[in-house]
Amino acid sequence: MRTLMKLAGITKVYGEGVSGDELIVVSELLAHPDKYVGETLRVKGTVVGSCAHRGCWISIASDKEGETVRMKVKDGVIVFPPEIVGETVIAEGVWTANELTLEQTKQVCAAEARKAGEEYDESKVTTCMTQYQLSGTGAVVVAKAE
Repeated sequence: MRTLMKLAGITKVYGEGVSGDELIVVSELLAHPDKYVGETLRVKGTVVGSCAHRGCWISIASDKEGETVRMKVKDGVIVFPPEIVGETVIAEGVWTANELTLEQTKQVCAAEARKAGEEYDESKVTTCMTQYQLSGTGAVVVAKAE
């Protein structure tokens, strides 16, 4: 389900900004991620996380509770400052699928377990994981509705 909107109230542009006004709803993107691989997309949401080291990624909240999309940009090409967290953005890029090896999958699962304070049993991880992300070319911060 894609939504059309006019881009009004832009307060900050990162990278190339955005080239259109057609958005995909984050929950739709996450429900059918393989359907959109290779497409240039735009998503809108609140930034709920950012890279503290290089400013090379942001996490954007979905319209569904608990879901996020990561937008990764080339290091140094676009730098997202820490204060972008809490802002509403429209982010644009190519939707990509990154197939992890079993070893990489185990490392991701171990890190997630540590973060959640849970036990981790490496022997239970038997299949490789695919990580999806928006390989970003630009973003805009949109003014909050009054």
